[in-house]
Amino acid sequence: MATKIAQSNRAGTGALSATSPPSAARRAHFSSRWSATLLAIYALLIASCVASLIYAGDFSLGRKPWENLKSTALELSAPSFFNVWFGNTALEFRNDEDRLLRTENQRETEAKYLAGVGRAIWTTFQIATLGTLLAALLGAPLGILAAKNMRAPLTVAWMARRILDVSRSIHTLVFGLLLVGVIGLGPMAGVLAIALHSMGTCGKLFGEAIEALDMRGVEAVRATGATPLQVLIFAVWPALMPSFTSNHLYLWEYNIRDSTVLGLIGAGGLGLLVSEAVSLFQWGRLSTLLIAIVLMVIAFDVLSRRIRQSLI
Repeated sequence: MATKIAQSNRAGTGALSATSPPSAARRAHFSSRWSATLLAIYALLIASCVASLIYAGDFSLGRKPWENLKSTALELSAPSFFNVWFGNTALEFRNDEDRLLRTENQRETEAKYLAGVGRAIWTTFQIATLGTLLAALLGAPLGILAAKNMRAPLTVAWMARRILDVSRSIHTLVFGLLLVGVIGLGPMAGVLAIALHSMGTCGKLFGEAIEALDMRGVEAVRATGATPLQVLIFAVWPALMPSFTSNHLYLWEYNIRDSTVLGLIGAGGLGLLVSEAVSLFQWGRLSTLLIAIVLMVIAFDVLSRRIRQSLI
């Protein structure tokens, strides 16, 4: 009798499992449907953007785009730094009446220009370095307050999150324009613009890293009667150090690229030289500046990657 009851129970369980899908299968089905829905919304958004541009008559590459691209590429393919070795030592400048205005040694002129490019690279590096450091000093405390598992007062945590949101939402160039009007032209406007924008990104990344912590170690330190500052120093910071350093290096690298643009609004550095080259249609010098920017970013990327690998 007991054997029949057990067989009946097993049969009932088998029938139940056969008729109702497992929870994992249901979750997978829901996930696939949700992914398909998101993909459909994204496709609709792309179609709306394209349709809007077509309706406004802006969905085009202009007149003769390939010819313009070819001529621009030809002009950029002759960087001005080659003039240091191959430039004309007696380049003549004449007016419309063929009267000689002045004679220039291209090699000496380009050598002086490259020295100025070196000084501009150093200024750009200073802006990015000091701006990123200031962003970390401002953003890290806000990230700690914004993290949910740090148990900050609700009002304080809400304010910290909103400050970080505002900081991220305003572009570096906008901060730069405001600061140039407040403190004037120069690198300090660029440093503060980098700091105020990157503060939001740094704080958000730091707060999310704190929320992803294994809280058992933190609670163990709290259980000893440690103060919040001691918990931060002895439990939170050692666990976050690799992640914080990696994020800081990434922001530093990003800000090196960003600081090259700030010169366009008067913050100095390579951006100022780029603005001058474009205004004077000096495409050879623009090519030299672009090569300098790319080499600077590549060098820092290699260095930061090795530092991150050593921390893992």
